[in-house]
Amino acid sequence: MDYREIISRIRENIGQVIVGRGDTVDFLLTALIAGGHVLLEDVPGTGKTMLAKSLAKSMDLDFARIQFTPDLLPSDVTGLNYFDQQENCFVLRRGPVFTNILLADEINRATPRTQSSLLESMEERQVTIDGETYPLEEPFLVIATQNPVETAGTYPLPEAQMDRFLMQISMGYPDKDEELAILERFGGENPLEKLEPVCTAKDLLELRRQALDIYVHPALKNYLVELVQSTRTDKQILNGASPRGSLAYFRAVRAYAMLQGRGYAIPEDIKALAVPVLAHRIIAARTFGMQATAAETVIRLLNQVPLPTEDWGKRL
Repeated sequence: MDYREIISRIRENIGQVIVGRGDTVDFLLTALIAGGHVLLEDVPGTGKTMLAKSLAKSMDLDFARIQFTPDLLPSDVTGLNYFDQQENCFVLRRGPVFTNILLADEINRATPRTQSSLLESMEERQVTIDGETYPLEEPFLVIATQNPVETAGTYPLPEAQMDRFLMQISMGYPDKDEELAILERFGGENPLEKLEPVCTAKDLLELRRQALDIYVHPALKNYLVELVQSTRTDKQILNGASPRGSLAYFRAVRAYAMLQGRGYAIPEDIKALAVPVLAHRIIAARTFGMQATAAETVIRLLNQVPLPTEDWGKRL
């Protein structure tokens, strides 16, 4: 099956449940194809869980959800070995991390110790329990959510964990027409319950393989690196994006170009992904009279870094 047809089927299937939010769906699919994770920062009730479940059902993937709370333990995430008296031996009880799509709901409500239990699985696709390492089945995607409004009883994610998310995105509120469509769509039966898979994990892994063939012109690679470098030299940024961020950005650009139906990347792909991929990786300086957000800072850098002009589809 052609990758364009697979992507079109996934979009249409998710569209049976999610009203609008085309950009958010594209960003989520970009992360899935690029092998990255997503941090959804939004107020409750905007459809974050519905989006994650729709994606999992559309691709016939295993789905698990963890409600993060202050009393959640690392073993509640990864699993543990318990003594089975009937078998007279220790048996592994696998935690919810052993899945394809993991929804880490309100991740910032858990303690830093519990938050860190996801670091190994997100970066190395494996889990270590009592000294034994267990590989996770591919594909593996973490969709973490956090509420930007409530701060009481929360533990902000450290920079090391933020850097492991390929992108940070937001669904936002629907407009009037979209909200009316939501009332119509969910006024009766839940469309999520009738959603059928349109592809498999094998199809996704093939998409990932094909994404490696997406051509990125050397001038565009240079532009991407200059943009990342500018986050490290700008005087209004305390900490810039890491080399891991550069590599994640590059993978995301190829996956995003594939979603647009092209075999090569263009500058608009880099621009579209700049804020979702880079903003959460930088710490903007906050001095008197200057309160620019990380997203505003990235947009300013986009306007400052010179954009090259080439025939982007011509291979050198």
